[in-house]
Amino acid sequence: MSKKLLTGSFVALITPFNKDGSVDFAAFRSLLTFHEDNGTSAVLIMGSTGETSMLSPEEKKKIIVETSKMKTATMPVYFGCTGNNTEATIANVRFAKDNGADGAILAAPAYICAPEDDIERFFLDVADATDLPLGIYNNPPRVKSDLHWNHLLRIFKHPNYVVHKESTARVGQVAQVLAGNPGVSVMCCDSPNLGLVVPTMSLGGHGTANMTGNIAPQELAIISTPWTSYKDAEGFKNAYLGLLPLLHYTYSAVNPVAVKSLMKALGMPAGDLRKPLTNLEGEALAKGVRIVSELGLDKRYGYKLKPISAVAA
Repeated sequence: MSKKLLTGSFVALITPFNKDGSVDFAAFRSLLTFHEDNGTSAVLIMGSTGETSMLSPEEKKKIIVETSKMKTATMPVYFGCTGNNTEATIANVRFAKDNGADGAILAAPAYICAPEDDIERFFLDVADATDLPLGIYNNPPRVKSDLHWNHLLRIFKHPNYVVHKESTARVGQVAQVLAGNPGVSVMCCDSPNLGLVVPTMSLGGHGTANMTGNIAPQELAIISTPWTSYKDAEGFKNAYLGLLPLLHYTYSAVNPVAVKSLMKALGMPAGDLRKPLTNLEGEALAKGVRIVSELGLDKRYGYKLKPISAVAA
């Protein structure tokens, strides 16, 4: 399989819900069009931003089937396919492939806290069972397993791996992966607290796998553009420093509480969070609305801002 590397902004979409708590597929269609129109390179559905751990198996299958029908040739759609064990993950990946997915993103199975050697074998076993393009999400805060760059570089020799998203706070890890010429797109989380965005892009990274692009897709597209000239670096600097207030806000609560609450407040088709998570309210939400207004994002994207007093009430 020839590898086609992703570059740019890889946005982890929220999962929109109707008022009755069911998945809102009309909203999914609107969101996919919004991202395609605003510079997003690819989207991930059913990542952690998509509240995937709180979706039922039946809902996950329906999401794959229905959203795959909505995709176009210009913006690849990947799905989070991690199961609670190797065989379940293989089954998820095969289902995604059979129903039109462009790729799948995998994390280590949660809760079991498996040794890194076992997780390396997990990623390779899944890759051996499919020819669907795959990506790795190295996210120790969520799953406890943390892959060293030696593990990652061995895994990336497998031809089915095309994307790596790093969500540690280790600049050295990103540097070692890039220095190993892994043949995959090396991306990082957009959290300003982890501090990986600047070094990843300056070292030759291919983009960001982000959640703030749910609200500011054009800005994340600029931040996620690989550097080929001083102009790219200058554009990155201006966009990144300008967007810092929103980046810090979207990570001010556990993912995706802040970003989804703010999307709903802006009139975007998001719906509520699935319980036990609850939407931000009062001043915590009003702060996000102020940031959007101060950055001029409401005018750029046509967001319908409620008066701050009404949001904070």
